[in-house]
Amino acid sequence: MKILRLVVLVIVAAPALVVVAGQLGAFRGTRPGGLGVHGGQLLPPSDTPNSVSSQASPDASRVLGYDPRIAPLRYTGDPAAAMKKLAALLEATPGVVVVTKLPGYIYAQATTRLLKFTDDVEFYLDAPAGVIQVRSASRLGKSDLGTNRARIESLRARFEASP
Repeated sequence: MKILRLVVLVIVAAPALVVVAGQLGAFRGTRPGGLGVHGGQLLPPSDTPNSVSSQASPDASRVLGYDPRIAPLRYTGDPAAAMKKLAALLEATPGVVVVTKLPGYIYAQATTRLLKFTDDVEFYLDAPAGVIQVRSASRLGKSDLGTNRARIESLRARFEASP
């Protein structure tokens, strides 16, 4: 009977401890160096399958072993208005905090509700191409189970649907 109580205690306590650790910031990770635009490029995607980038090279899948490529956000009209709309959508997204908002660049941090994993999300206005380049990457772990891709695709749908 004591063993059964111990097993039940472990089964109940372990997940609770993980959630408490997350709430206390154990899974936030550290903001990577080198974020921003360098020579018209955002950082390349991560070596692990937990990031997406609209600027990933066509052979990235072969080199990395996963496909980090995602389409940039397309806009029509005024580039500054497109960035303003994007910033407003990000600011209205639960768990997302816009950290840097410049005329041609936005950096945001997206944090999951329960475990507080933090992802770095960047947008770069490529006005000559009529697109906003994007990179979204997890700070910790190997896989994000498609979270970064889903985040950008959801944002894309909202961006395209808003006036």
